Amino acid sequence: CRMERLDKTINSYLDVWLGPRDPRVKGWLLLENYTPTFIFSALYLLIVWLGPKYMRNKQPFSCRGILVIYNLGLTLLSLYMFYELVTGVWEGGYNFYCQDTHSGGEADMKIIRVLWWYYFSKLIEFMDTFFFIVRKNNHQITVLHVYHHATMLNIWWFVMNWVPCGHSYFGATLNSFIHVLMYSYYGLSAVPAMRPYLWWKKYITQGQLIQFVLTIFQTSCGVVWPCAFPQGWLYFQIFYMISLIILFTNFYIQTYNKKASSRRKEYQNGSTATVNGYTNSFSSLENNVKQRKQRKD
Repeated sequence: CRMERLDKTINSYLDVWLGPRDPRVKGWLLLENYTPTFIFSALYLLIVWLGPKYMRNKQPFSCRGILVIYNLGLTLLSLYMFYELVTGVWEGGYNFYCQDTHSGGEADMKIIRVLWWYYFSKLIEFMDTFFFIVRKNNHQITVLHVYHHATMLNIWWFVMNWVPCGHSYFGATLNSFIHVLMYSYYGLSAVPAMRPYLWWKKYITQGQLIQFVLTIFQTSCGVVWPCAFPQGWLYFQIFYMISLIILFTNFYIQTYNKKASSRRKEYQNGSTATVNGYTNSFSSLENNVKQRKQRKD
């Protein structure tokens, strides 16, 4: 009873602030009330905080088999969402510059059903962080990682309740495509024999940055050439994409530019591959042996 009263209170405030919800998603799983989404997000942040403390004096888990299955599943789900969104937009004759939420006919319902899966996938993707924790890859649990995962589930709950189709399709379509590349990479990298052949991680981050820029451009079109799509959502999406560009650009510089600079310095100092025209075989062999010992999986 207390939970029901809390749900009613929260929902009444949301309706006052944001106006009436889209009736087409009424009663859908996890969309009726905001409380479950909020609780899942709070639990996620609690695990992010307590998980590394719990694992501090424990051996890391390999999770290799589970990781392959998990990443394969998300790759296939992302591919399905990308295909359904592209075909739904085509069938509904969506306008690239601005598309409202009620003029696509049956295609609107197709988009809504797929975007519900997109929202739900953000809950599934909390597992990304949990795998980092149990494998003790705490360096991968960055501010960017936690911010992105924690906010996306909440943002898409609101999107699904107020603007579940129309102009909302674009960012989800691009993101689904990027996730096909990303989760296929993660799935393959869980197999040690495949790691030497995986060269495209850097380009996934570049693709994500391009995705954010394109989303800002397409969202801005709805501001310049408006339709019946609510303007407030467009401005919010632009500012959210800017925050991701800032964080992802910082990640890219820290991860790739600094690594490249470090390698150049090591090369100039003669500490790696070649010294005075001769291969430093002992140093390379020693480094390889150390890496194999450190890696548990």
